[in-house]
Amino acid sequence: MKLEYATFKDGDLFTLTDFSCIPSHELLIKKGLFKIIWCRDSPTKLRIDGYDVNLKKDQVIFCTPFNVLEIEPGTQGIISFVFNKEFYCIQTHDEEVSCNGLLFFGSSQPQIVTLNTKEKKLFNMIFDFFEEEFNIKDHIQGEMLRTLLKRLLILATRMIREDIQKSNVSNTQIELIRKYNLLVEAHFQEKHQVKDYADLLFKSPKTLSNIFKKYNEKSPLTIINERILLEAKRLLLYSDQTNEEIANNLGYKDSGHFSKFFKNNEGISPSVFKADRLKKVS
Repeated sequence: MKLEYATFKDGDLFTLTDFSCIPSHELLIKKGLFKIIWCRDSPTKLRIDGYDVNLKKDQVIFCTPFNVLEIEPGTQGIISFVFNKEFYCIQTHDEEVSCNGLLFFGSSQPQIVTLNTKEKKLFNMIFDFFEEEFNIKDHIQGEMLRTLLKRLLILATRMIREDIQKSNVSNTQIELIRKYNLLVEAHFQEKHQVKDYADLLFKSPKTLSNIFKKYNEKSPLTIINERILLEAKRLLLYSDQTNEEIANNLGYKDSGHFSKFFKNNEGISPSVFKADRLKKVS
């Protein structure tokens, strides 16, 4: 199945697919696409940024255009909602759904949500509406598809917020966490200290640490380090850049400092990591 809406004039692209056909797999190498993968019928194994991710039935994962996603041909039981920023820009429309920093760009790893019985019913209903809308060809089809996508994003964002609130984190604190995540995504290549982000948020580093401690076990510094490390791994595995070039791209003037940071966090040097991963792939 591959149902697609695209416009030549505006460059809009929205695709509903189960990746059962070869043309749908071309979406995996196309740049600039957000991908929402719903494990609808059975457990599924994906490969994201070079690592295996096992999705349980009724789990949904949210991938940004920066995530390198691999799906084995013949994989069954998944539904994917794929779109570009021309179709729906989560940054521009942040006030509409507030998913930026929670569903997307909320951590170093793609966000995963687990649907309960009620939420699964709502996802199935939205999916049915999507399929029905693809059978209607008129001048407002794109807007109807956008409306359905927004509904799905709002539903998932509410799920994330409800989960966070179980840790006694207020809406104001959730918004602060969201803004912190977005700032890290925007500036991790040049700002490596919590104080840099605390200043941008007009908060103290201690205040940020206390809020994140209520939310989960990751500290604000861990979030920064994991984001830098993730980008380093992507560049090592999916680019021809040298260690010196990668270090420079990530804000390290000395490649030795970058190698030390990588080894402290990963346990091995960048060169050994790259050699090991490429050997496993081959």
